[in-house]
Amino acid sequence: MPAAGTDSTKRTIKTTKKYQHLPPSPPQTEESESTSEDEGQDAKEEIDVPLPPPSRNPTQVLDIDLKTPDKHVPRDPRLIRLTGVHPFNVEAPLSALFNEGFLTSPELFYVRNHGPVPEVQDEDIPDWTFSVEGLVEKPFTLTLRQLMTEYEQLTCPITLVCAGNRRKEQNVVRKSKGFSWGAAGVSTALWTGVAMLDVIHRARPKRGARYVCMEGADKLPNGYYGTCAKLNWVMDPNRGIMLAYGMNGETLTPDHGKPLRAVIPGQIGGRSVKWLKRLILTEGPSENWYHIYDNRVLPTMVSPEESAKNPKWWYDERYAIYELSTNSATAYPAHEEQLCLINGPEIYQARGYAYAGGGKRISRVELSLDQGTTWRLANIEYPEDRYRDATGKLYGGKVDMWWRESSFCWSFWSLDIPTAQLAGSKDLLVRAMDEGMNIQPRDMYWSVLGMMNNPWYRVVINKEGDFLRFEHPTQPALLPGGWMERVQKAGGNLTNGFWGEQIEGETAVEQVKEVAKEVPMKKDGLKKLITIDELRKHDGEETPWFVLKGEVYDGTAFLEGHPGGAQSIVSAAGIDATDEFMAIHSETAKSMMPDYHIGTLDAKAQEALVTGEDKSGDSSPRPIFLQSKTWSTATLHAKRTVSWDTRIFTYRLQHEEQDLGLPTGQHLMIRLRDPVTREAIIRPYTPISEQTRKGFVDVLVKVYFDTSAAKGGKMSQAMDQLPIDYGIDFKGPIGKFEYLGKGSYSLNGKKKPVKQFLMICGGSGVTPIFQVYRAVMRDAKDNTQCIVLDGNRLEEDILCREELDALSIQGAGRGKVIYTLTKGGDNWAGLRGRIDAALVKKYSKNSGEIVALICGPEAMEKSIHQALRADGWEDDQMVFF
Repeated sequence: MPAAGTDSTKRTIKTTKKYQHLPPSPPQTEESESTSEDEGQDAKEEIDVPLPPPSRNPTQVLDIDLKTPDKHVPRDPRLIRLTGVHPFNVEAPLSALFNEGFLTSPELFYVRNHGPVPEVQDEDIPDWTFSVEGLVEKPFTLTLRQLMTEYEQLTCPITLVCAGNRRKEQNVVRKSKGFSWGAAGVSTALWTGVAMLDVIHRARPKRGARYVCMEGADKLPNGYYGTCAKLNWVMDPNRGIMLAYGMNGETLTPDHGKPLRAVIPGQIGGRSVKWLKRLILTEGPSENWYHIYDNRVLPTMVSPEESAKNPKWWYDERYAIYELSTNSATAYPAHEEQLCLINGPEIYQARGYAYAGGGKRISRVELSLDQGTTWRLANIEYPEDRYRDATGKLYGGKVDMWWRESSFCWSFWSLDIPTAQLAGSKDLLVRAMDEGMNIQPRDMYWSVLGMMNNPWYRVVINKEGDFLRFEHPTQPALLPGGWMERVQKAGGNLTNGFWGEQIEGETAVEQVKEVAKEVPMKKDGLKKLITIDELRKHDGEETPWFVLKGEVYDGTAFLEGHPGGAQSIVSAAGIDATDEFMAIHSETAKSMMPDYHIGTLDAKAQEALVTGEDKSGDSSPRPIFLQSKTWSTATLHAKRTVSWDTRIFTYRLQHEEQDLGLPTGQHLMIRLRDPVTREAIIRPYTPISEQTRKGFVDVLVKVYFDTSAAKGGKMSQAMDQLPIDYGIDFKGPIGKFEYLGKGSYSLNGKKKPVKQFLMICGGSGVTPIFQVYRAVMRDAKDNTQCIVLDGNRLEEDILCREELDALSIQGAGRGKVIYTLTKGGDNWAGLRGRIDAALVKKYSKNSGEIVALICGPEAMEKSIHQALRADGWEDDQMVFF
């Protein structure tokens, strides 16, 4: 296999640029030195530098992406997905990344996306615009065509690193709020573009401007992604901050910011904003949600709970991350690599990478075979330096690095080690130091976001017969493996200073365990393996099996008793329902799961379930939007404010003639992902739009805001921040109740008659009540009588009041709505107090064909249940939504 950065990547070629749909190279600016005619032509320039590896640009959209908002983006299947199907956050296998050498192909370059990738057509690239505004004397808007023709073009190698690189190690010790990056969240490319300082200089910053805030075009739950860099850094040529449109001689790919992005060397990748639309000069740092609540290293004693309830930690700019920390990792020996001790090589060459932040150079890399007692100095190769010796143009940009002292790229270390010495060692440790004497620490500094993890990189050496087997700390995402997981499962304390091992002569340190324990959901001692074929035989409504975290459960016995109705279980049959289940169900529900546990999916079945997820859907236009087993994406079309804490969101379905497909009285599931943790947030909602409306759906949402006393609603606050045209996932229908019309309803699939509905609701619980009430009142031939008891705190809290009152009039005596308030104002003429047994008894008389429909806060539902039972009602006369 080739060594990184060796002669296999060194080629002398004529560097013609390969951009398409872009204007020609600009003429020399007045400030540039004059050159001969030949020097201005790419085709006549020859530069002997490391060039990009052969690129196999993907042209096919993967099946797994076809049902996501990124269905226009071709991708490489070798990439390891860290946050499920969407959004796209990936790293390459570490060996594959390292083998590409100094420069990384776009298809294996790591990706950090917070949401959908903006779609930009090739023909629109030259007209892409971005603005320069804020504290400037001359604000302006620039097209990409102007950027390429009015400014000097540069090409420069720069390494980008995600702040979460190596986070999986922290997550094994204690779960952070971030997803699990391995050690391949780092990549290097040749970037072509313009120095950001040239653009900012033209705008003439005003006195007082100290930050350059950047904003992209990616629409997210909390607004557009944005962050900032300090103005004096941007205006320093040694910092090398760029506006780039080219990557390894090609137009930027969609995942990497097509058509324009910022590239900020020496700082975390989160500062290099993609799909750039705005540069705003400000006095203070960015106030963008993603700048405040992401890319921070909070003090290690701040727990996830403390950070959630106390916003002060996030607003303290001292904890914001800008420059990278010094870091290194071992690529070879690779994880699970084996080295034969019989007739094998006498010398083994260990190899890996190292990088530093802030433009500092890696000055040494050291390895230890005795757990840090003694160290050996590794050899370091700096491929970046060969660009300092080069002159001319590369991919349309001037290569001009000879004067710059800053180091913007990773370096590669290697050390020849006698195999016999490896065989006599427990592990191989590596640490790096930069020219500022910043050295990797021995121990981990855990923080709530799990960022900037850079302790010594430890590879364990296991002697197994005639072989040595090597173990890296972890494997990325949910991939199993690594010595850290093994040690933890064996009861070792990974924070004891000895990597969880007990040192001879030392007293074992008591393991520190988190207070919060995961509720066991498996049956003790059950070892049965279940194949994908067995699972598929139970994907229907008769004997539904479903999967949670790789374990299989039989939902048959709970079809009738499930609070959400049989459809909730049937919809999960034959698929992985982990996201929905974990996001919705209580600890009590989880504790019940061992009773339904029937086995574990075998490895092939788990792989088939992941690669085959969502294939049941059809990408072609379909008449019905909702699908019971597949998430479907609709886009936010409009948002109307009803009151200070209530909104009506209108979502656009896949085409104008599409029916929602939601029966009267049932609800649907809506899924968002937490922008920081990528944890799925899933909640049930009942739309208020007409059942017959095509192409759109209206959802009424009460927003529960954070207060000084308590956290608000995750989902409602996230929805309130959604920008127009943002995609959101729907699934359904769900529910055990359906009103069939003309005095007939279905409960758990059984058809029943009804003469009167007693409808009791509170707050936003009015929505399913409203849906059924509307169906009865709108049908003049439906003789079903309806009484609605609607309880709220304040008069302004009454939702759908005008609509309910209008329906009562339309019903011509068949329906009546009674409102009661616990804190009615002086002008309130209606009832006061809570909905209690006396009120229920006053407005309803129990008979054989009366049914109570109830939806509201849990406390209200419990009290109503007790009141009805005390008045002689049977449980099958009550429906709780």
